[in-house]
Amino acid sequence: MTTARAAFGICSRLVRFAPNRDGVAAVEFAIVLPFMLTLYLGSVELGDGLAIQFKTAYVARTVTDLASQYITIDTSMMSSILDASSIVVTPYSPSNMVVTLSEITTNSHGSGTITWSCSLNGTPRTWGASYTLPTNLQTPNITVLFGEVTYSYTPAIGYVITGTINIYQNAYFYPRLTTTIGGPGTTSSSCPTS
Repeated sequence: MTTARAAFGICSRLVRFAPNRDGVAAVEFAIVLPFMLTLYLGSVELGDGLAIQFKTAYVARTVTDLASQYITIDTSMMSSILDASSIVVTPYSPSNMVVTLSEITTNSHGSGTITWSCSLNGTPRTWGASYTLPTNLQTPNITVLFGEVTYSYTPAIGYVITGTINIYQNAYFYPRLTTTIGGPGTTSSSCPTS
């Protein structure tokens, strides 16, 4: 008889417990919280990454556009043009960014050659080296300015998952005032040092 009474006692408690809803919201919150935090923090990281991608594209266009407005560029002017990138990339750190500005000329077959190249926080392209331009720029006997920006973006929270992401953007501009722009000197050692 004791077993039957104990079973009845357990059943009566379960019957009283079943309609009780006092902790359901707390349990649901505990289940949903990790998902919502991940979604929120991921959207913050994604927003930063997209903003930096936009900024690097803007830096590439700005630096190349500035250079296209000169007839000749000496070492101090090249330094000023490359340093403008740190203003454009604000509020992000310019120390994570490599900016390279090059002039490319084509021969009668449309094959490109680096006329001059200077870089901020990086290594310039080799002067006199051949360079394959995009198909629409493989025009005979032209000069184009080529701006490149690489930004090493390290997510604050998602670093463990993604590591450092190198965001690369480039831009091509034709010289505005002349057919070719005189660069800083005759070798890469004439470029400003970073």
